[in-house]
Amino acid sequence: MTAPDRSTALKICRFDSDRLGVVDDARIRDVTPAVERLPPCRWPSPPGDSLIAHLSTLRPHIEQLLPGAPTVALGRARIQSPVANPGKVIAVRSNYPGASSSAEDGPQLFLKASSSVVGPSAGIELRLPGRRVDHEVELVAVLGRRVDRAEPRAALAAVAGYCIGIDVTLRGDEDRGLRKSLDGFTVLGPWLTTADEDAGVTDASIELAVNGELRQSGRTSQMTLGVGGIIAEASRYFALEPGDVVMTGTPRGVGPLVAGDEVYCAIEGLGTMRVTVR
Repeated sequence: MTAPDRSTALKICRFDSDRLGVVDDARIRDVTPAVERLPPCRWPSPPGDSLIAHLSTLRPHIEQLLPGAPTVALGRARIQSPVANPGKVIAVRSNYPGASSSAEDGPQLFLKASSSVVGPSAGIELRLPGRRVDHEVELVAVLGRRVDRAEPRAALAAVAGYCIGIDVTLRGDEDRGLRKSLDGFTVLGPWLTTADEDAGVTDASIELAVNGELRQSGRTSQMTLGVGGIIAEASRYFALEPGDVVMTGTPRGVGPLVAGDEVYCAIEGLGTMRVTVR
């Protein structure tokens, strides 16, 4: 394999014991030595995720390592969240037609705890037995640089990459952010596709199935607020930092999960992800 052209998106993943990899078909090329080029960090750590913040600087070193990098079969690796240290998880409600029964008008932003972020290999834990838990498949954008009070076009240009997300929801009377912030309730993966030419996510198919039954299906072009619009709206309230996670809403078809379910989700151009419920 030769190093890809800089205009070619990379599929960056974290796997096993915090190894850094680039997905190449059915294998992962281990480029962990590139992490050694991250600047040293002393307490207090700067805001944001260091790898995501410096990804554009690291990219030439990653590409230089690719031809001789050792490989691991994708199916044998334990895939972690592509973002190790998200500062904020920003989510949006009612951003697809017919996806919510809410009488409120327009998309509404809210926050989830960053501690809820896991990778697909962690699965989804039903922490409170007897309570209904639902799935929501979403396109996820990860910020690559600081954004503060930005216009949509500038906000979109700050995206480092995209991945698949499952926004898991506990049903009940508690605050929405609390019900969506249980450990493991933000599943990200299977890798971060770098945002070269928007990675084709403007009009991509998005779907989720449970145990082979298709439940959610739509296209990202149906979103009321696009990725840039969501980021710009969030940046009115607070600055966003590298590694912040922006979930963009879910199509209709949200449904319940029970222990033993296998959740399959896919976004065109970003891959597929399988997650088990326990």
